[in-house]
Amino acid sequence: MSVAISFQHVTKAFASGGRTVQALQGVTFDIREGEFFGLLGPNGAGKTTLISILAGLSRASSGTVSVLGHDVVADYAETRRRLGVVPQELVFDPFFSVRETLRIQSAYFGLRRNDDWIDELLAQLGLSDKADANMRQLSGGMKRRVLVAQALVHRPPVIVLDEPTAGVDVELRQTLWQFIARLNRQGHTVLLTTHYLEEAEALCHRIGMLKQGQLVALDRTSALLAGTASTMLRFKTDDALPPALAAQARVTGRIVQLPAHDAAEVEQVLAHLRQAGCRVEDLEMGRADLEDVFVAIMQGRAVQAADAAREVCA
Repeated sequence: MSVAISFQHVTKAFASGGRTVQALQGVTFDIREGEFFGLLGPNGAGKTTLISILAGLSRASSGTVSVLGHDVVADYAETRRRLGVVPQELVFDPFFSVRETLRIQSAYFGLRRNDDWIDELLAQLGLSDKADANMRQLSGGMKRRVLVAQALVHRPPVIVLDEPTAGVDVELRQTLWQFIARLNRQGHTVLLTTHYLEEAEALCHRIGMLKQGQLVALDRTSALLAGTASTMLRFKTDDALPPALAAQARVTGRIVQLPAHDAAEVEQVLAHLRQAGCRVEDLEMGRADLEDVFVAIMQGRAVQAADAAREVCA
């Protein structure tokens, strides 16, 4: 399978407050044609910097980036024809209607008879009844839909979505993912960054994770999930966990999640909690998800977190 996007030894440094900040540190990976790829990481990890370099909005300090074999610096025009980028920011021209905006965007790529595809985009993204509305009249969610339509108006083979559903309603998220998934099945390559990890788990074939400008994980989504515990023990408590278990737990308010492989290990964890005097409420077991993997990797723990928990309880 051919390579759609290639990042090779990409670094990016910039000055801030009298010191040099390394936003990217030798990032190297490829995304294959037709792949749905997720790029994850906490705020400040370098995701948007990497996408800005891919889109030609910023230049790497060193390294190369290419799209379908075209270097993003040397072959900028060819690269832009093959890319459709949905940015994080709501950037729009307030003087045109939705349809006019899409026609103007089409003209940038030399497309003069593009109304049939524009009509399909409007329908698929729930914008048909807003086609003649001025951009200033639209809600934030509707503006986000127009940004997606703009990115797709020239039918790019590679689609880049940078936090496309940040702050939007459930309806838009469902509509967008149904449409993007259809385009992916038709052969379009998709690169997604998102903080909604359930979206990445459901949609992405492979996932890369950035931390402080470095690629710290890269694998198929199924392999990442298989690398952690098959079961997560979830419960509520107002008591402090024993230090050994606390080191393996993900705590959100009163909700505690601990990795476990099987029923025997669950009983060991519960026995350890009883010995420590921890009162447990609303106990349940569920499958480990991508958030569990993400948290473990970002905290510098091995994805095989349940192994350590088993040793604690032995």
